[in-house]
Amino acid sequence: MNSRNPPGTAAFALMILLCAIWGFQQVTIKIAMEGVSPVLQSGLRSLTGLVLLTLWARWRGLPLLKDDGTLRMGLLAGFLFALEFVFIYAGLAHTTASRMIVFLYTAPCMTVLGLHWCVPGERLHWRHFAGIALAFAGMAAAFLGEGGASASTFLGDLLGLLAAVGWAATTVLIRASGLARISATKVLWYQLAVSAVVMLPLSPLLGEAGVSGLSAPVLLALAYQGVVVAFASYLAWFWLLQTYLVGRLMVFSFLTPLFGVAFGVLFLGDPLTPSFLFAAGCVAAGILLVNLPAKRPSFPTRKGNGQ
Repeated sequence: MNSRNPPGTAAFALMILLCAIWGFQQVTIKIAMEGVSPVLQSGLRSLTGLVLLTLWARWRGLPLLKDDGTLRMGLLAGFLFALEFVFIYAGLAHTTASRMIVFLYTAPCMTVLGLHWCVPGERLHWRHFAGIALAFAGMAAAFLGEGGASASTFLGDLLGLLAAVGWAATTVLIRASGLARISATKVLWYQLAVSAVVMLPLSPLLGEAGVSGLSAPVLLALAYQGVVVAFASYLAWFWLLQTYLVGRLMVFSFLTPLFGVAFGVLFLGDPLTPSFLFAAGCVAAGILLVNLPAKRPSFPTRKGNGQ
């Protein structure tokens, strides 16, 4: 669509549902680790999403292999996407789901910095600087506050931060290259295809145990990641992007880390300290500030990811 409509109640409700879906993903990764190694999980997630997306595109008659001059940038975007999820899945073996999602969701604030440097017209304003400062204050609080990073969580927290850098780099690449002019479906297809090709063979190369047990919770957690997140939620997100004004929807993205923290506490018993609550609140407030609609909304879109 060339013209986009202001979102109504149904669009807002769908956006809140997507934030909850993305926030719960870290919990399902933790659950699936009881039977499937983390990097292998990530590869299976991408492969499942890729197969479903390819079938959906064929059903809709959407060309995915047409030569449009974007192959090189598409492969690079897919590699960055794969790197992001390698960091997420590997990091969750060393930190809690709640901590991972707080570090991961510093990415929108990193993205506005990257766009400022790389994309003409993406100027930073006072609220962007305030949002970035709040997000990084939250990150510092999570590392240094009471119940902050310990020897057992430091590596996982660091990998979460690197995943945020990968997410931001992917978004900036998409906005600054020819990928910005092709369909969001094809951009997602590039990312899922490359990440599946990279991560499935990477798992044994890293010495992972692979599949150690396939209980019902493990299978459900894997299905959630591949079917619900990598396929259904991303398609729903791209439909929202094509239908409605983006700026008014992106404001809701601050809910994702809050949902993630809440789900980690409820389902996994993650510890919750005042300093960590403060950290999560700072990151959420930072996301809110950098996404507040301006006269010309121009905040970047995810693939991922929600991720």
